[in-house]
Amino acid sequence: MTNIDSLPDTTRLWVYQSNRPFKQEELPMVKTYLDQFVKQWVSHNNQLSALGEILHDRFILLMVDENQAGASGCSIDASVHFLKSLQAEFGVDLFDRMRFSFQQGEQVKTVSRDEFASLYASGAINDDTLVFDTLVNNKKAFEEGWLKPLKESWHHRMV
Repeated sequence: MTNIDSLPDTTRLWVYQSNRPFKQEELPMVKTYLDQFVKQWVSHNNQLSALGEILHDRFILLMVDENQAGASGCSIDASVHFLKSLQAEFGVDLFDRMRFSFQQGEQVKTVSRDEFASLYASGAINDDTLVFDTLVNNKKAFEEGWLKPLKESWHHRMV
């Protein structure tokens, strides 16, 4: 099975953020579904060299080494269909791009854009608060800047 360390820096990556953390009892099932999906994920009848991960009980990462075979429109559509089925089964929202996640101590919190701006205005979070950049699109960008201070992130223009 593919692991993240074996994938090149150019590996294409998508980050989907749940509006709530998956419950501990849900995680094994979500991981099983994710593993099954990436094992059968194809593009133009070519097996994709893909990996799926769940981080912080709320982020789903889909990764494809496009040196083997590139993700096409149809294969990306298949991933969206798969993620929508996860949404339906587990009662989460994986497509709300106006929810922001940040680290507060050891905890990860996910809030709406308005809540995020209010937290910033009140001083509960600040320019040094670590935020998760769900817009990273390859392994190198993920490793170098998925978690970064608010002042260095696109999130800053939202406060």
